[in-house]
Amino acid sequence: MDHQRTHTVERPFSCSHCPKTFRRSSHLRNHQRVHTRERPFTCSVCGRGCSDLSSLQRHKVTHSNERPFKCSDCGKDFKSSHQLLVHQCIHTEERPFSCSHCTKRFTTSSYLWEHQRVHTNERPFKCSDCGSGFKRSQDLVSHQRIHTEERLFTCAHCPKSFRTSSNLRKHERVHTGAKPFTCSLCGKGFSDSCNLREHQRVHTGERPFTRSQCGKGFSDSSLLLRHQRIHK
Repeated sequence: MDHQRTHTVERPFSCSHCPKTFRRSSHLRNHQRVHTRERPFTCSVCGRGCSDLSSLQRHKVTHSNERPFKCSDCGKDFKSSHQLLVHQCIHTEERPFSCSHCTKRFTTSSYLWEHQRVHTNERPFKCSDCGSGFKRSQDLVSHQRIHTEERLFTCAHCPKSFRTSSNLRKHERVHTGAKPFTCSLCGKGFSDSCNLREHQRVHTGERPFTRSQCGKGFSDSSLLLRHQRIHK
């Protein structure tokens, strides 16, 4: 019966906390831990708890430098088969999942579901501490660390720790000097995408931050704040 549902759209198991539905009861149980914060699967290396076994297995790979999954097109290595499959869509340009609200297409159904919330503004993942709603479960998990003050991601170069892996990656570029975001107009490199976007306004002349009192526009929010202090 469970297998037959892979051929149909039937999802009989509904979450009592949000609108999500699932084909299997086990998938529902795993999902509900996003809301309950239950983490029954613990990493033997660092003690981090995970909501399901597959998440624990994916996490354990972060402690290893092993990258056994290689792309046959470009030779790039990956720690998991899922990462490889998502990457290979770059080469095939295959985007089988279409948004019903706009022309955008996506490589995975999960990316499509996340995108559609841009149109619906649905925020099904609610924080039990403050009631804040989020479009993605990983955003809720990251937010909840504000309440617990949990900082799982530690820099290998200094004692600093961070709530999310993305914040850790950004910080580590201070040590490595990596500038992976490059301006297509002048070739200048930047450590994060926000700095690149601000820089590109030098070329485009875009000034999206405007003071309502005088109408003056600025290329980034810090320049607007500085200007507002002058008029105080």
